[in-house]
Amino acid sequence: MVKATHWWKTHRPTARRLAQLYCALLYNAHIKGFLSGEIYTGKLKALCTPGLNCYSCPGAVAACPLGALQNAISASGTRAGTYVLGILLLFGLTVGRTICGWLCPFGMLQELVHKIPSFKIRKSRVTRALSYLKYGILIVFVIAIPLWYGLARGLPVPGFCKYLCPAGTFEGAVGLLSSPSNAGLFPMLGKLFTRKYAILILVGLSCVFCYRAFCRFLCPLGAIYGLFNGISVIGVRTDGAKCTQCGACTRACPMDIRQVGDRECIHCGQCAGVCGTHAISMRCGRRDILDTKNTELKHALQGFALSVLLFLILWVNWLSPQARTQASSPSQAENTVEIGCEIGQQLPEFSLETMNNGIFSLSDTRGKPVFINLWATYCAPCVKELPYFSRLHSEHPEIEVLAVHSSLVTEDVRAYLEGRDWNLTFAIDTDDDLLYTAVGASSVLPQTIVLNTAGQVIYNQTGSVTYEQLVRLLEEAK
Repeated sequence: MVKATHWWKTHRPTARRLAQLYCALLYNAHIKGFLSGEIYTGKLKALCTPGLNCYSCPGAVAACPLGALQNAISASGTRAGTYVLGILLLFGLTVGRTICGWLCPFGMLQELVHKIPSFKIRKSRVTRALSYLKYGILIVFVIAIPLWYGLARGLPVPGFCKYLCPAGTFEGAVGLLSSPSNAGLFPMLGKLFTRKYAILILVGLSCVFCYRAFCRFLCPLGAIYGLFNGISVIGVRTDGAKCTQCGACTRACPMDIRQVGDRECIHCGQCAGVCGTHAISMRCGRRDILDTKNTELKHALQGFALSVLLFLILWVNWLSPQARTQASSPSQAENTVEIGCEIGQQLPEFSLETMNNGIFSLSDTRGKPVFINLWATYCAPCVKELPYFSRLHSEHPEIEVLAVHSSLVTEDVRAYLEGRDWNLTFAIDTDDDLLYTAVGASSVLPQTIVLNTAGQVIYNQTGSVTYEQLVRLLEEAK
């Protein structure tokens, strides 16, 4: 018993580790997503978390601010990304890179990987020089690539998410592919996934040997928050009257800081433990927020935090209208007629309000081939293939083509479509995902469903299509 007590005293998680774990659970409260392999698409997804947490993670209940920023930059030719810029400004001014040290799940993952016994690379002039690399990545992949594709080609291409982000590969791609229900996605994987998976492996290995390698050298979100470190309300501060300039804090810090609180400081507070004069503390304004002697207040705050987490988990998984609708939908096995979304079945009847204030009813399309395309403004392959559907409809006006945007809207869809000559019927799915549920939509976009003249499903798959493929499907649908 004494040994167990001693072990717990030396190994119990710190307040910072508990905060990191709490945020990881809070950001990824959609537990059902890990079981079903589906991405949460409720209204909370329009909000941004402070830390790096991939939007495509099956458990994610909110968006990654870095991904949202890239999408906003892509759409800068048509609208200003006021929400994203405002939320980043708010996070930066209030907490700065305290987010990296306390509120980022991927940061916690890097620290846990670094605990693996191995040779450790010590910080040096080389690592300090490499710390500037993340600013180059911010300029090129987060700003320049989305801006160029958005203005020159009208495509939303989040450069960092698409080409580099290891968090997106681990949380999004690997998270989705680990579900047996997504086994059909493996044939869609190509060179891009292979390259990103290799980047993930390299980043993971580098974190074993080098403390928070991704955070220090590659993370553009940390680069953004670092710009606010000197003015943020919450962070590690040094009392100049007590400081003796001994340098123990900078030597003990595993990050590439030159002084406590500079752009590389993640405000983890480790430096406070080695300061012999107690000159360093975590502060909110002038108040030391970790030295709270009021135990009743501590317990009240802890209870409130746990209550928020529990409520969020219950809400997104079981209590929200969307979750209740999905739970109450009869399975295909319960249907006594051939109604469904599988090949040879007939889709259930549905009606959607179109974006030109009309009504699209499936029952009105009997006798015609019907093409239904599920897309979103934030999906680059979706936007790329929409002209193929428009061309097909222009050359075969006797068919019906319905392009349905996800109910998760991150920007003004009407403004996005304005000026684009796509000869299609556009609609936005209802809040309860009426159509997406009817066609058995997965969380992967784009998805195409084709009905023949008898109203039977002859094609229902995720992934991009070519114009030639659409022509072949039309011949089968007649």
